[in-house]
Amino acid sequence: MKNRGYNRNLIYVIASIAACGGLLFGFDTGVISGAIPFFQPYFGVSDSMVETITTAVLVGAIGGALLGGRLTDRLGRKRIILASAVIFVIGTIWSGVASGVYDLICARLLLGVAIGVSSFAVPLYLAEIAPARKRGAMVSMFQLLITVGVLVSYLSDLGFADEGNLECWRMMFYVGIIPALILLVGMMFLPETPRWLMQRGREEESRAVLERIETPELIEEQMTQMRVEIDRNKEALGWRAIFSRWMRTPLIIAIGIMFFQQFVGINTVIYYSPKIFLMAGFEGNIAAIWASVGVGVINVLFTIVSIYFIDRLGRRKLYFIGMTGIVLSLILLGSSFLLMNTLGEVGKWLSVVLVFFYIAFFAISIGPLGWLIISEVFPQKVRGLGSSIGSLAVWFFNATVTFTFFKIVKAFTVSGTELQAGGETLGNPAGAFFFYALIALVGIVWGYYFVPETKGVSLERIEEFWRKGGRPKDLHKK
Repeated sequence: MKNRGYNRNLIYVIASIAACGGLLFGFDTGVISGAIPFFQPYFGVSDSMVETITTAVLVGAIGGALLGGRLTDRLGRKRIILASAVIFVIGTIWSGVASGVYDLICARLLLGVAIGVSSFAVPLYLAEIAPARKRGAMVSMFQLLITVGVLVSYLSDLGFADEGNLECWRMMFYVGIIPALILLVGMMFLPETPRWLMQRGREEESRAVLERIETPELIEEQMTQMRVEIDRNKEALGWRAIFSRWMRTPLIIAIGIMFFQQFVGINTVIYYSPKIFLMAGFEGNIAAIWASVGVGVINVLFTIVSIYFIDRLGRRKLYFIGMTGIVLSLILLGSSFLLMNTLGEVGKWLSVVLVFFYIAFFAISIGPLGWLIISEVFPQKVRGLGSSIGSLAVWFFNATVTFTFFKIVKAFTVSGTELQAGGETLGNPAGAFFFYALIALVGIVWGYYFVPETKGVSLERIEEFWRKGGRPKDLHKK
């Protein structure tokens, strides 16, 4: 019987609107990089205070991830995403009108709450509403929009950057209102996920959503699988379930993959790229921001490459290709900075090329894979809570890396390799890049044992595999 409600294009509309949460995530974390060279002298603050302002959004994200998990399971994925959109609007306006440094810190904290909530709620929404054959690409749309958001923030920074007007950073922040309103209005017209509706006993509503997004011949199979999964999870709820013995593997995967996603140092480049390029020898804030725009472009292009291959090559192959490239890029990048005073002009452009390679390998692998995998490995009853734990982990690790970058640069700078920028003597980031390369190397070993191949495997079957005590590296062999 033909399903009259089925619309194969609806799933792409849903993905595009919901993934705007990723665009806001990327914009509100990336916009700080171009604003720093202007609000730092405007407020007259040190590099240490810049780290505090930058980290504020990450501390807020930790709070959002910590508080939002149970609410997402209770109130639904859609309502929580709508709430985050409202907070995005308020936080963006507050950032732009901030009258002092502590006012800006509070505004960034509030934005962080919205980022923390959306960072797990949006991938979770996408994973639950996507057909299994398209789940990898759809959830990776979130990472793609993160990279687009970062690029938009760099372009916004470049467009409003004015060496003669230190207050230009305000307009850089205001641009974020546009995607926040798109997310808010768009989500009002999108459905709740069929899995959450089924969990709440609203079976007819769940079927109605499935009839709009799933191919007709698979609807009954999906309904049956959801019923079985919900029956299995009646015995335990919340934290009791998440820390049960058979759930240890998904927990290790979620926390581990987010540790390596952050501790390869990616956000030191996203947040501080103008500073890094000034260390490399670029003159002037606008020139450094131009180099950062290149970072954003590469990030977007190679995330698109990842989306194309993620449901073709699979998760594990992309992970190992990317992590190997990250290790090599970081070693070469560290070496170029170590020899920067000797290389001169060549070293400046070599550092840009190597940063581009580093970003490209991250964007095809652990960047999108981290968010995708934490949305796949947990069972329905605690998927919101489990995803929030993964999100909480990423923000904690992100904050740690961000808050310690300049400290690591200073601690690992070899005497005689200090760099100059604008008449100021700076440290050398070579040691920091070598440190991140070592962690990425450990990540390759960890990934062999703990990165599962979930390509084309339904969420219900992944749960069944964990219940049987399966090892992550064997999931694709089942």
